[in-house]
Amino acid sequence: MSIQVTPTALSDVKLIEPKVFGDARGFFFESFNAREFETQVQPGVEFVQDNHSRSVKGVLRGMHYQIEHAQGKLVRVVEGAVFDVAVDMRRSSPTFGKWTGVELSADNHKQLWIPPGFAHGFVVLSDAAQFQYKTTDFWYPEYERCLLWDDPAVGVAWPIDFEPTLAAKDAAGKSLSEAECYD
Repeated sequence: MSIQVTPTALSDVKLIEPKVFGDARGFFFESFNAREFETQVQPGVEFVQDNHSRSVKGVLRGMHYQIEHAQGKLVRVVEGAVFDVAVDMRRSSPTFGKWTGVELSADNHKQLWIPPGFAHGFVVLSDAAQFQYKTTDFWYPEYERCLLWDDPAVGVAWPIDFEPTLAAKDAAGKSLSEAECYD
C-alpha cells in the first residue's frame, strides 16, 4: 500500500501519509489513489471539484462548511506549512463541537480527510503556503456558513502568537451556540 491512514482525535477525520520515494533527483508519491481511498479511508466517495489557494503567513481561512450540499474535503499543502483544523458540526455526534488539528506541509506530504458534517479551516505558518483540496460536492455560496475561528466554546488551540489576517466573512463567523449545524 502507498498510504498509511491514522484516525485523528475525531475518528471520522483521518490523517493520510503517502509513501514518498526520494533520491538525489527529488521525490515521487501518489497524491490520490481512488482504490486505496475507497478501502482505507472512506468508501463511496466521489470527488467533483479541485481547489487551490495561496496565502501568506498569518492568513487564517475558515472555519467553513455548507449547511446544505455538505462537502467532504481531502486537503494537502504543496508549498509551505499550515495548521489545519476540523470541527464536528453534527449535533447527533458524540464529538459535536470538538476539534482536531494537524500541521500539513510541503515537506511532510501529509493529507487530511475531512468528511461532510465538519467545519474546516487553516492558518498559514510559513512565509506563504499553497493549499490544494478535493471536494465531494460543488461550492454553493448561498449554503456556506462560517464558524467563528476563535469561539471559546470550541477552544481550538491555534499554534500562533499573532492576530491572524481574516476575510470579512471569517471575522463575522458565528459561535457554535449560534451556528447552523447538522442533525
